[in-house]
Amino acid sequence: MHEYELEIEQLEILSFLKRHSPFQELSAEEQLQLAPQIDIAYFRAGSEILAYNAPLDALYLIRSGVVETFRRNGDLYNRLSEGGIFGEQGLLRGKKVRFPAKALQDTLIYLIPAAAFEQLFDQNEFFADYVEVGDAERRAEPRIEKAANHQLMSAKVSELVNRPPLLLTADASIQQAALCMRDASESCILLTNPQQPEQIMGLITDRDLRNRVVAEGLSSAERVASIMTEQLVTVQANQFVFEAMLLMLRHNLHHLPVLAQQRPVGIIAIADIIRHESNNSLFIVSSIYQQQSVSDLAQLKTAVQACFVRMVNEDANSQMIGSAMATIGRSFKQRLLELAEQQLGPPPIPYCFLALGSMARDEQLIVTDQDNAIILDNSYNAAEHDSYFAALADFVCHGLAECGYPLCSGDIMATNPRWRQPLQVWQGYFQDWLSKPTPEKLLHSNIFFDLDGVWGKTEWAKQLNQQIAQSAPESKRFLASMTRNALRRTPPLGFFQDFVMEEDGRHNNSLNIKRRGTAPLADLLRIYALSLGSQARNSYQRLAVLSERKLLPQGRAEDLRDAYEVIAMTRIRHQAAALQQQQIPDNNVQPGQLSEFERKHLKAAFLVLANAQKFLKFHFQA
Repeated sequence: MHEYELEIEQLEILSFLKRHSPFQELSAEEQLQLAPQIDIAYFRAGSEILAYNAPLDALYLIRSGVVETFRRNGDLYNRLSEGGIFGEQGLLRGKKVRFPAKALQDTLIYLIPAAAFEQLFDQNEFFADYVEVGDAERRAEPRIEKAANHQLMSAKVSELVNRPPLLLTADASIQQAALCMRDASESCILLTNPQQPEQIMGLITDRDLRNRVVAEGLSSAERVASIMTEQLVTVQANQFVFEAMLLMLRHNLHHLPVLAQQRPVGIIAIADIIRHESNNSLFIVSSIYQQQSVSDLAQLKTAVQACFVRMVNEDANSQMIGSAMATIGRSFKQRLLELAEQQLGPPPIPYCFLALGSMARDEQLIVTDQDNAIILDNSYNAAEHDSYFAALADFVCHGLAECGYPLCSGDIMATNPRWRQPLQVWQGYFQDWLSKPTPEKLLHSNIFFDLDGVWGKTEWAKQLNQQIAQSAPESKRFLASMTRNALRRTPPLGFFQDFVMEEDGRHNNSLNIKRRGTAPLADLLRIYALSLGSQARNSYQRLAVLSERKLLPQGRAEDLRDAYEVIAMTRIRHQAAALQQQQIPDNNVQPGQLSEFERKHLKAAFLVLANAQKFLKFHFQA
């Protein structure tokens, strides 16, 4: 048979088969034989397609629309879109329906006769393997758990602990502590409560003995508690190494106590993680704090890019990559602020430097601009103080630009006097946004609902987050206005679930996967978190809150998590590929450069987002 012998409808079917697994892997002869045997069926949204245990005489291939399949007890089993197949398990088990199916949207189905299915199953090894695996295993491929193969993701902190911690009661003398550390050849010792030996009160290190005792001329007879570091950051033995690494990065720690059931079982140092996983973001952060000028910091830009590519190539997931890149960005800000204060002198009044948007959410990638602001003490007097803070903001923002974080095109930066205000003014901003909202007023201010203090009086940032969490759930107009703005950005899917391409000149025939994917998903999760009074900022943490509070229909929070991971990793891999090809990375993905597998899962992820936006609109009456 030849293609010219097929009718127009059959040619369209043949073209569709050539674009989707497991049919595109068939030989040309097999495709030509199959196409004329296929019938077409149409199902309206909400209608039943297959009933449990009903006779089954065809394999179902989705041409357009969305289908949900269910377990026998009614639980959702899978959600399928264009190119998805179902009914294969029933055909392999007595030709009876094993998983009932329903059309979620108006759906067009290609029906492949059971006889044709059986012939392909018997004669084509790839086809047999594909349908035998089952859709549950196939759909699990892009899930976040795939990243568990990465060494940092799978290794536990307990693997780094090779000896018990050195302990001493806090009422001992400094000299006793120094002798213990010398005799044990340890650089750190944990100090315990004399009355409760299992309770850690603090720790001291070699550096503390040098800086707090010798340099200050303190007597070694003093109690060691007088020089210890209190309010310790700790890690659990069953946490992952990457979590310990991020804690050390964020808090600039050299030693991290390890607990098991609240008891100290060891101390890990930077060197332990470096031995475990060399040449990673720890080196970059350490290097950042050692640089003495903006030009020195700017030299690290290529190292940051190399770190990003390395994490992608080692199958780190989007959560780990976003957290590591945000920590690196936060470290650049902190070092620039140190250098600014060295150049300008001590600040005349206390202040807090804020990170906004993706950095505050720990979701920063390699293509990002800077969004920041300053909270000033309420004693602020513009005539006396503004010249200092204007100079500080200019130093930091332009320094960040040199380090690879472009200036914000929307002017959401501390260089803008509007975003460099006393705490009471900031409290007034949020009071106005929350109590007198309009979509227009919130359009350019929603980024401030993801904020984090990175320098100075960071407790002021916590106060603002508390104000938001207390007021947002009570303001229905605020949530509705935020929802209306969030729905301005929709996923790039057309009526038949085809990609809708950008039309903006240089990026024609591409998808802006941030503007149409990760950004609207982050917007959606922010609104849900605000409605619950949650102070979670990271999108995955917000999803955990939604799942725990059961705000979404069963299974939808998990769907959103998987969809976010698929979209985010598509964006991440696109940027990493550009860097490896020595091109300028961006957010514009060309679907033609993705595999058929990647396109199918990206469409499914966009569909999850589209359905979630519909539910959001209904929930908050936007």
